[in-house]
Amino acid sequence: MPKDRRSPGPAPRPAPEGLDDVDRRLVELLTADGRMPNNALADAVGIAPSTCLTRVRSLRERGVIRGFHADVDLAALGQPLQAMIAIRIGAHSRDEINRFRAKVPTLPGVLSLFHVSGANDYLLHVSAATPDGLREFVLDHLTADPAVSHAETSLIFEHVLGTPDVQHSPTSRTPRSARR
Repeated sequence: MPKDRRSPGPAPRPAPEGLDDVDRRLVELLTADGRMPNNALADAVGIAPSTCLTRVRSLRERGVIRGFHADVDLAALGQPLQAMIAIRIGAHSRDEINRFRAKVPTLPGVLSLFHVSGANDYLLHVSAATPDGLREFVLDHLTADPAVSHAETSLIFEHVLGTPDVQHSPTSRTPRSARR
């Protein structure tokens, strides 16, 4: 069977092993508040602060916690308009995809790039100051790119962050409301 030439990125990392209930609770608390002080984390989980520090460090080293990020109000930064742009790549050569993947995250206003399955190859989350600025971004950086065969823009009216359920897998059949 021929190799899929559209996935030049690194292979997915296997899920870290050995997460116990304390680790999962730490991840849940840090997901809700990444700035939660170590003493408060330790108290909430019922472990010593030194143990908590060691466990959080281990979660970071194992790649369970990949980083801590600020949730920024883009409107306060003069970028009130957000959009998702569905992108189809025309030529699926590894070099062209690698060039596209390296270039796009560095473009102004790019928040995230997702490699997806289905009719489109990528979803691009962007912010812009105005509708004209968004149009110029699409024209200058996407439709002008030789790798891009199609770009479809959808405005984001509202963005609500989800709360990951670290206690159960996404395929669990037990409703979230029944688990609490």
